[in-house]
Amino acid sequence: MTTTTNRFHVHLHVADLDANIRFYSTLFGAEPSVRKHDYAKWMLDDPRLNFAISTDKHGDIGIAHLGLQAGDGAALEAIGQRLRAADAVSLAEAGTTCCYARSDKYWAEDPQGVRWESFHSFGEATTYYANDADAPTDTCCGPAAVTKPAETAKRACCAVDAGCC
Repeated sequence: MTTTTNRFHVHLHVADLDANIRFYSTLFGAEPSVRKHDYAKWMLDDPRLNFAISTDKHGDIGIAHLGLQAGDGAALEAIGQRLRAADAVSLAEAGTTCCYARSDKYWAEDPQGVRWESFHSFGEATTYYANDADAPTDTCCGPAAVTKPAETAKRACCAVDAGCC
């Protein structure tokens, strides 16, 4: 019997892609498995993590979203069922193009407004979005957040100068 494992996912928006690639490559002891002009991704096994960074069209920086990368379609559906039970699904996408990959996804927000992307990728894409133009109808990276990541970060108690970490 084969066990499918899922992977934790973190996606950050960064101001300087090259500086962040250098930092995270040093931190992880590995180069990105995907590197584009506006995006980089590390698929780490220890810890089991899909860590992505990208520049944001709107200049936002910080946590874009957290997520779970499902090992297969059945694992994604199990996650989707749990999200529906929590009444948290804000968008379900089938066969979408985002972050240079083709995926099925469930987007949700936790009670604090943190965006969660649960997805199963099944192929590569040549563009970041399905339509790589700056079309406002692009749903890559989910629906519009109720709470902007920058606003969530401002409320976090664990800032460097807050003295709690």
